[in-house]
Amino acid sequence: MTDTPIHVFLSHGLESGPGSTKIRAMKTEAETFANIKAHAIDHRSSKDPATRLAQMREAMAQCGADPAHSILAGSSMGGWVCAQTSSETPVLGCFILAPALAMARYPQSSPVIQARRCQIIHGWDDDVVPVAPVLDLARDQGLPILVLPDGHRLENSLDRVVSEFREFLQTCLSDMNQP
Repeated sequence: MTDTPIHVFLSHGLESGPGSTKIRAMKTEAETFANIKAHAIDHRSSKDPATRLAQMREAMAQCGADPAHSILAGSSMGGWVCAQTSSETPVLGCFILAPALAMARYPQSSPVIQARRCQIIHGWDDDVVPVAPVLDLARDQGLPILVLPDGHRLENSLDRVVSEFREFLQTCLSDMNQP
């Protein structure tokens, strides 16, 4: 395996924070892997999607993260931030939960995700981000999506989300060992 660190950037949702249950759980899981540096970005200073996108770019730049060795993980607006970032800068992985995709008020509502690996998890009962447009986007881009019997916060599925994240990280890391 390469000595280059893998950076995992975690992006929280609109009304959440870097200490939210899902972000904390995913950060803790990422930190169990050797050679992974996990960063929970604090977006609470702005609710503007474009500002949060700039904050992600800045966090990656400050860490000197190589996009080919970066994994983005986010929830809701944070999922949009990750998807949009990967559309501009192809990354190793993009793991997004109930992503605010296909929503008209966002600067680019249907970004073309350019990650080597991607996983979308959404809830059937999401009353904030409708599941149908996200399913359409996943179908149109050929992206894997797991839809669970849960709401927007995926609060009843935390163990499953963390388990899926662990498997996703393992897959991304094994990709690093292949030409």
